Amino acid sequence: MATTTHADYPLAPVQFSRLTRRGILLGLSLPQLIVLGIAILTVVASLYTAGGMGLAWTSPVWAGAALLAVIPAGGRKLIEWVPILARWTARTYLGQLIHRRRVIAPRPAGTLALPGDAASLREWEDPETGAGMIHDPHAQTLTVILGVSHPAFVLLDPGEQQRRVAGWGRVLAAACRSGRIARIQVSERTLPDSGTGLAEWWATHGTDDGSWAATTYAELIDRAGPAGERHATTISLALDMKAAARQIRTAGGGIRGAAAVLRQEMTTLITALRAAELSSTGWLTPGEVAVILRSAYDPAAAPALERHGTLGRDLATAGPVAVTETWERLRSDSAHHAVLWITEWPRSQVYPGFLAPLVLTGGILRTLSLHYTPVRADQAARDLRKKKTELISDAAQRRKIGQIEDAGASAELDDVLQQEADLTAGHGVLRVTGLISISAPTVDELDAAVAAVEQSAIQASCETRRLVGQQAQAFTAAALPLCRNI
Repeated sequence: MATTTHADYPLAPVQFSRLTRRGILLGLSLPQLIVLGIAILTVVASLYTAGGMGLAWTSPVWAGAALLAVIPAGGRKLIEWVPILARWTARTYLGQLIHRRRVIAPRPAGTLALPGDAASLREWEDPETGAGMIHDPHAQTLTVILGVSHPAFVLLDPGEQQRRVAGWGRVLAAACRSGRIARIQVSERTLPDSGTGLAEWWATHGTDDGSWAATTYAELIDRAGPAGERHATTISLALDMKAAARQIRTAGGGIRGAAAVLRQEMTTLITALRAAELSSTGWLTPGEVAVILRSAYDPAAAPALERHGTLGRDLATAGPVAVTETWERLRSDSAHHAVLWITEWPRSQVYPGFLAPLVLTGGILRTLSLHYTPVRADQAARDLRKKKTELISDAAQRRKIGQIEDAGASAELDDVLQQEADLTAGHGVLRVTGLISISAPTVDELDAAVAAVEQSAIQASCETRRLVGQQAQAFTAAALPLCRNI
């Protein structure tokens, strides 16, 4: 009988697909085509009606439209900034950039005290599991959060790493096959350590005999504990109530029926995590969810909330007291925040654990959130066929007009063909979005922390971009484990 060792599972490199930048025609997006069409129509109309003089008089219109379509700024064309600027202007005019909570005004029962579009979220405590479920009435989702503990991945040998990567792949594959999961969010965040872990270890394993060594050791724990930081990981599971409408009606309808359907997905996730050798610390109760929300907006209060287990456990008061949004940052109770978007994953082959420089960055309060959006097999097949057809048609059109073939377009076609082959082989398709929320007490410390995180992302072979004009919405998606989107 042959024995299987870790050497039988060599660590295999992986490669991510490129960020899709294709358009509807010749790489041009719909907004670009619209403004270019306006420019062409303006030129033609002016020439037919007034000749060269009309062309000169209308030059501000067609030249401005053409410049909007072709000039890049901040990684986007100017025309693509128009919706963001319009929304920012409207929110500024309506006074939606500043949030001040009325402390003495009671909140409606079952609501979360969150600012912006997250104010519509509702809480539901599952009577069977005790888990706190968050209902989004607009997106029609029901979200539950699971605490996860895991060993240090970078310290494992390559064979064990490969085995755990395969196990995590099976967890995500199970979510794809369900068809009822709207989104999975994995959040890895750093928190200021309250020192309770060190104190509990000393109380259990230490010998406090009054000696000089014991007294010195206890003093070091008291001083070093609150100054340290710890890592916490959660997995959020969002049920698509529209896709699961039939099962919800069968289970009794309403939130109670949705909770019953979500419990089935929770059981499936726990089983898959157990097979992947990931230990769950249990589904978070409403009080534990409240602590996470409060700590995100008020990091200075996190150590006190952890030391005193009965404080801050009410979702109705877990939100911030004051929030002020600016163009590129957000300020809440005790911190300034900024959100980075991972625009490009490594283009070359990398080994699992490539995010270690980003995850292990010390001295920075940050949250790394990975949003996985499962795509049904039939929809994924249609999307891939559409992408492949468009890429081949664009290549043929470029050859007709004598345009040089773009290597990026060829690489994107190769990615689509590889995804199609994986889908044919039975694998699921997931859309992955990476967001990084960074917090600091002052603006200067925030800018320094953002620069350090950007440098760590470069070491991880990733490209990041600071989101502007939408920091409040981005913060709820990055820092809060509620499966929110932007």
